[in-house]
Amino acid sequence: MQNEFEKYIQSYFGVPSDTLQQIGAFFKPKTLAKGAYFLKEGQYADQLGFVQTGIIREYLLDDKGREVTKWISSPGYFVVDIASFLFQQPARWSLQALTDTELLVISKADYAQIGQVVPKWPELEKLFFARCFTILEQRIVTHLSLSSEERYHQFFAQSPELFNLVPLQYLASMLGMTPETFSRIRKKDAERHQ
Repeated sequence: MQNEFEKYIQSYFGVPSDTLQQIGAFFKPKTLAKGAYFLKEGQYADQLGFVQTGIIREYLLDDKGREVTKWISSPGYFVVDIASFLFQQPARWSLQALTDTELLVISKADYAQIGQVVPKWPELEKLFFARCFTILEQRIVTHLSLSSEERYHQFFAQSPELFNLVPLQYLASMLGMTPETFSRIRKKDAERHQ
């Protein structure tokens, strides 16, 4: 039976099962307790993780000391500060477990070796980064073209379970609004459904 990681690789990249097993062999299980960090701002990212169970928040402190949430990763998402991992610079983002979390992790050293074992790796890596870029581009379009209320409803339609599992101020930050605006939209929505 395939785990979440294998399902993800299979559905997005359509790799044969032997290649899937070769890639999977490089990833090792890792557990984070609630509140533990996968990576802290200023450290150097030496691993890339795939969330199997649990939730990880990616955030930074802005120049006024406020936490800004970039993304909430739930099962089926990769977690990494990509600039730190690829370009050996200090991480800008902190990645913290909001729940007990199980990951599959590949070290930077193993990541550098994977192309020698998996001949299709350069092609798969290109597809992976293209997918990341497409997701980022869609988030930018959403932030530029939708109102706060429309962003709230779109995200709720995609990930309703997170509204019961993640502190609402983190969701508000990720959606580019104040907690007050988020609460107002949430209250208005609740009243509409009574």
